[in-house]
Amino acid sequence: MTDAELIVQALVSHDRAAFGALVRRHQSAVRRFLRHLTCGNHALADDLAQDTFMHAWRRLDDFHGGCAFVTWLLGIAHNHWRNARRQIERQSPADPTLPEPQVESSTGNSDLRQDLAEALKHLSSDEQLAVHLFYQQSLSHREISLLLGWPLGTVKTHLARGKEKLRPLLSSWNPQT
Repeated sequence: MTDAELIVQALVSHDRAAFGALVRRHQSAVRRFLRHLTCGNHALADDLAQDTFMHAWRRLDDFHGGCAFVTWLLGIAHNHWRNARRQIERQSPADPTLPEPQVESSTGNSDLRQDLAEALKHLSSDEQLAVHLFYQQSLSHREISLLLGWPLGTVKTHLARGKEKLRPLLSSWNPQT
């Protein structure tokens, strides 16, 4: 079944199984996005993912199909993360930052992952967010614009600036540059 069919079934029949299918289909994207936002804090990301899906279930009738369902979910996830970040900043005003990203070590790609994690630190938070949504979540410029409430030109600017900053930092991984 398509997302649209599952949404209709969940709305019309209050079918939790249909919504569960949507959760299973999109939970990886939501968790990956939240792990990026929380700098690798898996516990916080999983808590926020759960909050995201609970919110989506309660407000499913607010989804009108103006964007992909996963984009709508990522928007909810982003809002929950922003609320959590504000709460963290209020609790520890001396150091309002979230922890540094945790880089998983794996064979072959661990050096690239480490270099990428280090290079991403040179981007502004908005550039990091745009780069993540475009390259990791495979969202279009328009979807990112809708998700974050940014003008389309702002999305393109953050992506262009992010790529421009990353290019020299990761040039050793692409000898053609």
